[in-house]
Amino acid sequence: MTTATSMTRALAAGDTTSAQLAAAAIDRARQPESTAVLLALTADRARYQAEAADRRRARGAARGDLDGIPIAWKDVFDIQGTVTTAGSASHLHDAPAAVDSHLVRRAHDSGLITLGKTNLSEFAFSGLGVNRYFGTPINPVAPERVPGGSSSGSAVAVARGIVPLAVGTDTSGSVRVPAAYCGIIGYRATPGRYGPNDFAPLSATLDSIGLFATTVDDIIALDRVLAPGEHDDPPRSRRFVIPAGEWTEDLTPEIAADFQAVIAEMRCAETDIRIRSIPSLDTAQKLMDSHGTIVGAEAHRLHRHRLDSTLPIEPATRRRLEDNAHTADSLAPVYAAMRALCADFAAELDGATLLCPTVRHAPPRLSELSDPAHYDNLNASTLRTTMALSYLGACGITLPIRASASRPPSGLLLSRPSGHDAELLAHAAAIGPQRRILTYP
Repeated sequence: MTTATSMTRALAAGDTTSAQLAAAAIDRARQPESTAVLLALTADRARYQAEAADRRRARGAARGDLDGIPIAWKDVFDIQGTVTTAGSASHLHDAPAAVDSHLVRRAHDSGLITLGKTNLSEFAFSGLGVNRYFGTPINPVAPERVPGGSSSGSAVAVARGIVPLAVGTDTSGSVRVPAAYCGIIGYRATPGRYGPNDFAPLSATLDSIGLFATTVDDIIALDRVLAPGEHDDPPRSRRFVIPAGEWTEDLTPEIAADFQAVIAEMRCAETDIRIRSIPSLDTAQKLMDSHGTIVGAEAHRLHRHRLDSTLPIEPATRRRLEDNAHTADSLAPVYAAMRALCADFAAELDGATLLCPTVRHAPPRLSELSDPAHYDNLNASTLRTTMALSYLGACGITLPIRASASRPPSGLLLSRPSGHDAELLAHAAAIGPQRRILTYP
């Protein structure tokens, strides 16, 4: 039982109990190989919630399909009685949260069992998933490589089988990237799909919430819990567009081979796939290359006071904040063009789903990160594709692809315009079970 769906079936059949599922999750979270995955293990809460779920099920009053299923939360969400660190030692002495974030409460009201809070890149401000203070979660499919970030702990918690579901945040790629690097599924919802953000922010303009699982069915099930009433009928047509240019040409040979293999599989199934330029995407990237990024400017505005503080921050975080000290001064054209480019992006896709690799290279080896300049270049290249799509307001889901077991996994990224989440999830569900090239741990 590694998926939420299989756990739900087992609960319904009486083959297990929520208490047993919670106990197994707690045990896996405490294993040595799970070191640095969770920053707070809420074991007592999980046991209490699991026992309550079993009592509800015994009297035929389950709250929904996911009642009694364990879940973990990125440590930017408040969970009552725990300190919200945002992955930074500078928050260690903050007061514990008095109440849960609204999304945590919504999950609890649906019967999900909160196992704890997961590790992340400091302040959610990196795509590599490295945390020097709390430790870097070990990528279970490529232990010598980074897990991806910023939602590293949430991705690893699912990839390692600690929990079947986890929640993260995605500003520039912080769900899609670690999912691709860890060989699982990561979904970035349209910003606001789950209501107003009440987690520790990075960029108010671009922050969104994302979900991790190992099957699309599990993503859809959790999305239905967290976004009730947001579900339309699936689309009748399934058309795909591959963007011409750097999005599919600036790839390492291994990533190119994985992408070409999955596209060939889809074409053999007579899927409608076309290659053409997407001007809005190209323009978005040129704007950011020329003027800087919104996330860089807004992260600096939020955290600049830390540069002169005695509270600890990591060297890589300090470098990124310092590098963006004057980004806001040149960013007006990026903000000004955003709304029109989002509309152009939707018009150019014309009902199709965008297909491209999630990241253009394999997860970097941890041994490559000793040089600060190389570290920063790898971080930027890791986020280049997903950051541009975030700027265009896209929702996106990455599916794992691996043409050869001898190399790390990569991701197939499906993206749709803002608000087209139902179509996106339907397209992902149609692709996932039918493609031999898609692999899961």
